[in-house]
Amino acid sequence: MIPDVVKPLPRLKLQGFNNLTKALSFNIYDVCYAVSDEQRQRYIEYIDEAYNADRLTQILTDVAEIIGANILNIARQDYDPQGASVTILISEEPVVDKKAAGQVVPGAVREHPEEASVVGHLDKSHITVHTYPETHPHDGIATFRADIDVATCGVISPLKALNYLIESLESDIVVMDYRVRGFTRDVKGKKHFIDHKINSIQDYLSRSIRNRYEMFDVNVYQENIFHTKMHIKEFDLDTYLFESKASDLSFKDRLRIEQRVRVEIEELFHGRNLL
Repeated sequence: MIPDVVKPLPRLKLQGFNNLTKALSFNIYDVCYAVSDEQRQRYIEYIDEAYNADRLTQILTDVAEIIGANILNIARQDYDPQGASVTILISEEPVVDKKAAGQVVPGAVREHPEEASVVGHLDKSHITVHTYPETHPHDGIATFRADIDVATCGVISPLKALNYLIESLESDIVVMDYRVRGFTRDVKGKKHFIDHKINSIQDYLSRSIRNRYEMFDVNVYQENIFHTKMHIKEFDLDTYLFESKASDLSFKDRLRIEQRVRVEIEELFHGRNLL
């Protein structure tokens, strides 16, 4: 039985700053079936409203709080005709505002930072999300994809936000990659290439999420690379129909649509065309 809470290893006493870079990347997919062109357009409008730049900014701000990071800068954009992006620069240490006479300002947010040194955090510690809602004019399938990256440097870990992100973006399929890069030294000079125990990303998922999804791992332990794919277990056609109900469809149409949606889910899960 996998525990809901993974106990941390004893803290290492390090020489200087923890230089390990931990990166967690998601592809999250939501699949829908919209019968008409008008419904497909309304689906795109619905997704753009439900996951606009403001909403995504709040989700990523929550992620920063969950993992214990300090926000340095936020950049966000809604796109025409659809989609949105948000990038948040973060640091492990509190923000030092030079204009505040050296005062430490935890959690300070700068939409347009004037200090060039702040931008230097981009290559190591950041949280990003990009959304890609799209529809197909011929088969009625509509999909919403969100790409999310949480990269940290130091002791803060993106794995702490794992369950929150999955719950915040209701998903049929989740594809996750986690990798630890670099090394840090302890006070005796020994290099450590990872500072926490992990056998699988699944170790950090809540029991409720594990019960809802089928999961598959591909891990390369020697390189500290972990990959997990998940797809929802239960299939209820009503949850996939946009502005429609299965009871309003003929038996033949229900079978056709269910088959099309199931194929879409399997193709996204396996990352290849099956038909």
